Amino acid sequence: MSVSVEPTSVEPSRNHSAPANTHGPQGAEGAGNAVGAQAAEALRPHAENAFAAELAALAAQDDRPRPARWKLSPWAVATYLLGGTLGDGTVITPKYVGPRRIVEVAVTTLATDRALLLLGVPGTAKTWVSEHLAAAVSGDSTLLVQGTAGTPEEAIRYGWNYARLLAHGPSRDALVPSPVMRAMAQGMTARVEELTRIPADVQDTLITILSEKTLPIPELGEEVQAVRGFNLIATANDRDRGVNDLSSALRRRFNTVVLPLPETPEAEVDIVTRRVDQIGRSLDLPAVPDGIDEIRRVVTVFRELRDGLTTDGRTKLKSPSGTLSTAEAISVVTSGLALAAHFGDGVLRAGDVAAGILGAVVRDPAADRVVWQEYLETVVRERDGWKDFYRACREVSA
Repeated sequence: MSVSVEPTSVEPSRNHSAPANTHGPQGAEGAGNAVGAQAAEALRPHAENAFAAELAALAAQDDRPRPARWKLSPWAVATYLLGGTLGDGTVITPKYVGPRRIVEVAVTTLATDRALLLLGVPGTAKTWVSEHLAAAVSGDSTLLVQGTAGTPEEAIRYGWNYARLLAHGPSRDALVPSPVMRAMAQGMTARVEELTRIPADVQDTLITILSEKTLPIPELGEEVQAVRGFNLIATANDRDRGVNDLSSALRRRFNTVVLPLPETPEAEVDIVTRRVDQIGRSLDLPAVPDGIDEIRRVVTVFRELRDGLTTDGRTKLKSPSGTLSTAEAISVVTSGLALAAHFGDGVLRAGDVAAGILGAVVRDPAADRVVWQEYLETVVRERDGWKDFYRACREVSA
């Protein structure tokens, strides 16, 4: 007969600090300073570290009901993602620029017993939203399973410390819990990235977890039961349909929220500018406002080729094979800023982004190059104020 395992029986997340040794020379304060210094030096801090001040301000001002083990109320979680100004004047920066209702539905889903599936084309901030949701809800975004074609069942269920297993046989000490198991035992939010890249038989490991809220351990005759507060966020992109489609049984366990591409050029420019500014500060790159004109150009090129139509609606275009997502625009601009900083005068110019755009557009050397050359000659060449951009693109395309 199976027995329930207490939440404390599962090892905590690796990002949860153990109690400090107060008898040592540093004590709790020294340990805390060390952790803070390490987070400050991280190339890409976790969301709960990068935006710790905002999360703390929201928690202090948040007087609304919170679901069990949530760090913030659903209203505060939505405010954290969408941005706003608190009663004490604290400004919460937007983490996601898009329809408010999408965020509200996603947050509400996590407050129920249904898991959340964030779906969309590549580059629509699914991973970004997933991380920030977990950080705001549970204060820990690191309970993560990265989906690949080689993701094993143990990554979702549990594995074994084989030295202990061989020495002493199956035991709790020999068991290595997965991030999902830890989230179940602690009442936290787990994340599964790129769910449709995981083999179908491994995907279906989630069915019992999401429907019965339990994870059997037959080797020990035990099980881990999810405690209140547990939920799971998965991401998948539309371009992977047919790689490892979700079974109907698994899909029913999720509430699917589709993250769209930015509706307007202005919204996309705002997203790219904000994200590049964040990345640039961590890399000591020039300020984004100096290159706002080039950001608008990059976004315009991507949107026109993505939509197959110029912004004035007069010219139909062929679309390349790539997605030309907002995330790729961010990468192009960031690379351009690095070129401007290290090999230019620090100001983002057409020549700094031309090579990045070429690499993003021309994925298929044969078909995509034809699309790009046609776009350059029929659109860019004739556009007022774009002569420098045309020359830069011609130079790198030669």
